[in-house]
Amino acid sequence: MPLIKNRYGKGRVRVMRIHRDGDKHEVSQLNVRAMIEGDFARAYTHGDNSTSVSTDTIKNVVNIVARENTGLCTEEFCQVLAKKYLDTYPQISSVAITAHETKWSRLSFGGKPHPHSFVLDANGKPFVEATLVRDGAPTLMSGIDGFTFMKSTQSGWENYVKDSYTTIPPTGDRMCATSMVASWKWAGTPQNYPATNAKILDTVLEVFSTTYSMSVQDSLYRMGEAALAAVPEISEISMACPNMHFIPMNLSAFGLDNHNDVFLPTDEPHGQIECTVGRG
Repeated sequence: MPLIKNRYGKGRVRVMRIHRDGDKHEVSQLNVRAMIEGDFARAYTHGDNSTSVSTDTIKNVVNIVARENTGLCTEEFCQVLAKKYLDTYPQISSVAITAHETKWSRLSFGGKPHPHSFVLDANGKPFVEATLVRDGAPTLMSGIDGFTFMKSTQSGWENYVKDSYTTIPPTGDRMCATSMVASWKWAGTPQNYPATNAKILDTVLEVFSTTYSMSVQDSLYRMGEAALAAVPEISEISMACPNMHFIPMNLSAFGLDNHNDVFLPTDEPHGQIECTVGRG
């Protein structure tokens, strides 16, 4: 039986980098997955490990590259790490690096940013996926997982298919909230990856917040359009948005009305809305 495909590597390699610029420190906490492909088939088919790089070695390389590159942003770090594997081991044909970031936001006191104190920012985990192929074109993608936002009005759901199975009533005024997974593919190199990533998020949030939403689908497409218009270095953006539902509570048993004032928050079951917007 032929071995059709194989790859291996090391997952959940956790590393914290501190970059010191005088008294000011920058921190970057990453959870890295490094996967390699290449001349490793005989380890599967013949018990021959002579070309195999130990997964413990793969982990060590992550820490070494982290030590040598404390000041690189995550996108740059992942690309340098992938190149390190290709440069070191000729039997490797391609490397895929995925890094999820734990965000730490700098504290400020009296309006002055503190040089070395931070607080955990739990709204979403930024991630980067970098793939390098020997003698091939690299690919780089950035994104964020679990980025949660909402608005309390200016959202509706009307004029949809109604049949004998439909129970949900139409509304022109509802809460809209989601925990978004978004990713964008780089076609060029921006002047600054972190600043450009922040610009993408600011752009989609502004569209979501300041325009009426006919549906989550409607908002997502317009958010994607705006991100592409704002950042020419990306070629496409994908967004997956599960609805976080807020169900109006029936308070009539207590002689009370409820004009979109009191809700039951729930995310099960939820709508799952996804789209990719790219350049024509």
